[in-house]
Amino acid sequence: MTTHILLLLLVASSILGDPDSAGSAIQLACFLQLDPSLGLMEKIKESLPDWGGQHHRLRGVLAAALFASCLWGALIFTLHVALRLLLSYHGWLLEPHGAMSSPTKTWLALVRIFSGRHPMLFSYQRSLPRQPVPSVQDTVRKYLESVRPVLSDKDFDWTSGVAQEFLKLQASLLQWYLQLKSWWASNYVSDWWEEFVYLRSRNSLMVNSNYYLMDFLYVTPTPVQAARAGNAVHALLLYRHRLDRQEILPTLLMGMRPLCSAQYEKIFNTTRIPGVHRDHIRHLRDSRHVAVFHRGRFFRVGTHSQSRLLSPRALEQQFQRILDDPSPACPHEEHLAALTAAPRDTWAQVRRSLKTQAQEALEAVEGAAFFVSLDSEPAGLTREDPAASLDAYAHALLAGRGHDRWFDKSFSLIVFSNGKLGLSVEHSWADCPISGHMWEIHLSISLALRAAKTLSGNIECHVFPFSRFGKSFIKRCHLSSDSFIQTTLQLAHFRDRGQFCLTYESTMTRLFLEGRTETDAQCLALFRLAVDKHQALLKAAMSGQGVDRHLFALYVVSQFLHLQSPFLDQVHSEQWQLATSQIPVQQIHLFDVHNYPDYVSSGGGFGPADDHGYGVSYMFMGDDVITFHISSNKSSTRTDSRRLGQRIQDALLDVAALFPEGQRLKRRGLGEEDSG
Repeated sequence: MTTHILLLLLVASSILGDPDSAGSAIQLACFLQLDPSLGLMEKIKESLPDWGGQHHRLRGVLAAALFASCLWGALIFTLHVALRLLLSYHGWLLEPHGAMSSPTKTWLALVRIFSGRHPMLFSYQRSLPRQPVPSVQDTVRKYLESVRPVLSDKDFDWTSGVAQEFLKLQASLLQWYLQLKSWWASNYVSDWWEEFVYLRSRNSLMVNSNYYLMDFLYVTPTPVQAARAGNAVHALLLYRHRLDRQEILPTLLMGMRPLCSAQYEKIFNTTRIPGVHRDHIRHLRDSRHVAVFHRGRFFRVGTHSQSRLLSPRALEQQFQRILDDPSPACPHEEHLAALTAAPRDTWAQVRRSLKTQAQEALEAVEGAAFFVSLDSEPAGLTREDPAASLDAYAHALLAGRGHDRWFDKSFSLIVFSNGKLGLSVEHSWADCPISGHMWEIHLSISLALRAAKTLSGNIECHVFPFSRFGKSFIKRCHLSSDSFIQTTLQLAHFRDRGQFCLTYESTMTRLFLEGRTETDAQCLALFRLAVDKHQALLKAAMSGQGVDRHLFALYVVSQFLHLQSPFLDQVHSEQWQLATSQIPVQQIHLFDVHNYPDYVSSGGGFGPADDHGYGVSYMFMGDDVITFHISSNKSSTRTDSRRLGQRIQDALLDVAALFPEGQRLKRRGLGEEDSG
């Protein structure tokens, strides 16, 4: 009986991640002269060489140590397998909001037990299940369902015909290759998505691949630019330190279901290096400086003294010296960063020459922890013209002036002259001015600058906070907040363009390893039906049963095998005229909008995915505010960001009016407009 208790102690200590408990259990067994190995230690001791009677006790200690090590490894492996099996359960996704079945409660309890007491950032990585390959028949069926509303009868019949031909001729072979890859790769699609969608894209990163994040909407902690920069850089590097030590807690859904943390690894010290046919990601283990741009000049600013991070005050002093430095930019230095906004092949060819002539200067930027731009203009919300000021703020973060952001860096911290902040993020992943001999590439910089300014001038951004209602009202209607907004966006876009279109909504698959005129009653019923359908599709995508990535992977395999498929060619050629994304607020505990309502962020946005399309992001901040970011190209005669913004606000009120409380909200809003 005592032996069994000791074995249970060993199992419990492995679950709790406490090797000291295991050692104590083994020591207790030796003291009581018990054999918790049930005879295995004796067999191990017999297989060890005999060093004579004097070393008989040593053989026993070695046998016990070998047994404990093997048992510990076997238990850890078993626990990882058990946790992976538990995390493969997705029944909780299909349950009604607010309800939890007994199997799900049991599942949560088991996940809590097998997860250990103090999980670190990457503790769950080996236990996350691999993303499954959906059934090709289900994927084709869902695809045809999704395109039916946007195709004419003739076009839909043709698409259905080539889809059936694909299922008969090529689907089984391509699916077999995907299944084969899913057995040995950590994720059957993510590496190809990064490779072909991002790294092999030859388009400019600016607008096409980067996105932006805004500062607090109403509050600026300090209007002193150098002080804000010093505090922000210090805070970011403290975060990097915690990241390196895995002190950042893993993100958990429902407080229990861990998400993949792989993307955290390349936040800092990372640069996208241009290539003639393909870019590659360069990630350094560490970097002790940031690259700073101000008034056309580059600086290398050290962030550490020996092994210690400099204080915010010390960093502020360095930034202030840069701001006070009157020296002019070196020839061609001012517009050098425009090359990172050029088409990738162009930048790759110029970079070869630049690396030969000014390798040290280039390394100072590419080897930095991140890029800092000290802008000479203010930004942010102003009382005089709130709408225009927010639009200009968004444009400055997304594109800048075309030559004041190093778009290759994983992210750039932009600090405006009035202390406002923002981030420009690349989507894939100085003590003295940096100078270089760049006369030979003057023509290339001029051409890149001209193209960057054209691209920057073509993008139209519109940002507005919607405060008539927010997440709390949608919850009282017993609807999913994301599905409510997505369905409303469809109504707004239909009113804007007079037709439906293929819509891209990115949803996370980080549940896996490495893992984008009728009556009111009838309208309400149809709206609920649309919301429920969207919610079902969203949950299917989260559980690895989405359509887009599976079809993309099938297309990649067909290209490798040189198999022609009219169906996959049709899917690959489609344009997303409405690209959407919800910006999640994952660390709710950091934002107390009830007691500090002014400390709200307006989120961020991205460029349109199509020349004649829109990019729309939205964020729920607190219970009563929804912020929207809309982008489009000025060169398109079919789009207008401000027009769509008004359509969205009207659609939100019209949809809300389907509910009794929403009717009061709409009447109140109309009354405010009339009184104004």
